[in-house]
Amino acid sequence: MKIFNSLEEINNIDPTVVALGNFDGVHKGHQQIIMRTVKSAEAEGLKSAVFTFSNHTRTLLKNLPPVKNILYPEEKAAIMEDMGIDYLFNIPFTQEILSMPPEAFVQEILVKAFRCREVYCGFNYTFGYKAAGTPEVLMHEGLKHGFGIHVQEPYIIDDIIVSSTYIRQLIEEGRMEECAKFMGRMYSIGGEVVVGNKLGRTIGFPTSNVMIDESMATPSNGVYVTYCTYNGVKYPSVTNVGVKPTIGTYHKNVETHIFNFDNELYGKDIRVEFIKKTRDEKKFESVEALSRQIESDCIMAKAYHREHGML
Repeated sequence: MKIFNSLEEINNIDPTVVALGNFDGVHKGHQQIIMRTVKSAEAEGLKSAVFTFSNHTRTLLKNLPPVKNILYPEEKAAIMEDMGIDYLFNIPFTQEILSMPPEAFVQEILVKAFRCREVYCGFNYTFGYKAAGTPEVLMHEGLKHGFGIHVQEPYIIDDIIVSSTYIRQLIEEGRMEECAKFMGRMYSIGGEVVVGNKLGRTIGFPTSNVMIDESMATPSNGVYVTYCTYNGVKYPSVTNVGVKPTIGTYHKNVETHIFNFDNELYGKDIRVEFIKKTRDEKKFESVEALSRQIESDCIMAKAYHREHGML
């Protein structure tokens, strides 16, 4: 897959079938649009492409809170590549693009730059100045410029429309099993293992600590059954997300105990996949009480992993 990080990089590319959208979670609704795009491109002998912005559109809109990311850019790109996309147009959302009339957006970007022959988008896709561009506008412009339009209807699971907004809510509420159902994969957090307070090691439960990235959606504080991937190998684990109230005041982090694993991971990259939440974080009256609870948490997590063939 070839990635274009600016409009200036795009020069006389092969004609495309383009999926339009933010695709911030590449959830099941997004996947449907991308799969249709790939199949259409293959059938017509064209290049499949995704057009998205490298920054959220809210970054240029005043008085709106920032949107937490569900995926890092490299994760989003990897998923799209695995799905068969040929071109990823990962373009900065600029003031110039924000102020483009919808007709100019179509003419300059879709037609001239992308050389699109077919366009796929969601039912609620908007573009152009004041978000005046809609799927209906795209249909009108498609007739004018000779490209086809395919609009994905709402993708519904359990009578709920799949959306990145709803998935963020599930993550932030710790509803990880539902999150996996809507995303089509488990939610995960990755990063470099940093030095913690080393208390876990002293009480028999050594942990690998990853700091929370404030730009990312993160699960609510509590204990989770997890998988931890290191160096391409997935290990059963149990994870605490939170601030460790029993032992002091700390920034929120992800603290994972990996079962049957004793390698030193400081400075190494790991990825933690969240399966299910087992309890909320709480403050205990002593380190001894905390230790007993951690032992109980481990027993519960191990039972899950045994049931699913990981232990």
